[in-house]
Amino acid sequence: MFGKRFVVSGVIAILIGTLGACSGGGEGGDDDGIAWEQSDTTSGGDGSGSGSASGQDSAPTAQDSTVHGLKDTVRHVTVKTARATRPRRISKCSTATRRVRHTSGTGTGSRRTTRTWYTSERYRSCTEVRSGTETYRRTVRTEKWCVGLDDVNGDRARDDVWFQVGTTDYGAARTADEHARLEFTPTAEGC
Repeated sequence: MFGKRFVVSGVIAILIGTLGACSGGGEGGDDDGIAWEQSDTTSGGDGSGSGSASGQDSAPTAQDSTVHGLKDTVRHVTVKTARATRPRRISKCSTATRRVRHTSGTGTGSRRTTRTWYTSERYRSCTEVRSGTETYRRTVRTEKWCVGLDDVNGDRARDDVWFQVGTTDYGAARTADEHARLEFTPTAEGC
């Protein structure tokens, strides 16, 4: 009984030491400022914040792996559209007739006779034709939610790395303290 408690205590001590080493501080860098939104959080100097993102609506990357690091900043890239024109297509229909063959048989064996006759049926024939042009809104830039991390996956040389995330992860990162340790599954790298 004493031996089991000793082993459990040792494992807990190793886990605490490992987690303490992963939550070291780091200074955040500035980003390029193109269509971005800085989170309105207060500065925390030691990197010990809360705010782990959950990743409930994030799609997995090709590696199907999560990333972790210290929060640098967040960015919401809004959708951008432009007015454009395209050919307008309409349906043009006309009524036409076609000949339909009918048969019926009476009797059996050598006394069987077959009667054949034809009727004309009307039907509607439609085709798509071009008729001028129409205007529409073309998407130039899609909407993205991004989180910038420092010390990505514990590598202190990997700072200012952007990841695209889902709206749930973005909301959690936005409300987290500055330099808080975040972990999420990104939808793509870059922003």
